[in-house]
Amino acid sequence: MDDAAFTLRPVDNADLSYVETLLEANGLPSRDVREKADCFYVARRGTDRIGVGGVEAHGTDGLLRSLVVEQSARGEGVGAAICDRLEANARADGVERLYLLTTTASSFFANRGYAEVDRSTAPDAIRRTTEFTDLCPESAICMRKRLWL
Repeated sequence: MDDAAFTLRPVDNADLSYVETLLEANGLPSRDVREKADCFYVARRGTDRIGVGGVEAHGTDGLLRSLVVEQSARGEGVGAAICDRLEANARADGVERLYLLTTTASSFFANRGYAEVDRSTAPDAIRRTTEFTDLCPESAICMRKRLWL
């Protein structure tokens, strides 16, 4: 996918319901979206919203949050392009390692350089996030990627 084919912007108040609805429709945690709105981004192609994702930064560690693409835009590389941009934003903000929890997309993230790690090895700040403590099941796979070489 051509990275210029869509924009990725921080959510605004008009996007919050969309983010919650898209996450819920795809079985992803949405309960804390309004509390963590500053973490989320919306991908748009023209005026159409085509996906969301987020990064919750905790110093040099970050938590990749709920990357999802609209059904109509899947298979076009949108998810990978959103992930690239989220990682670039995180790196620019000083994040050196991104963690995530997934129950369904471990192969997608493994293909993007994320490695499975034991959940208990995540830094304390990441393990204390709502995603780790409350929203994602213990069975979720924990993955990590170093953003610097």
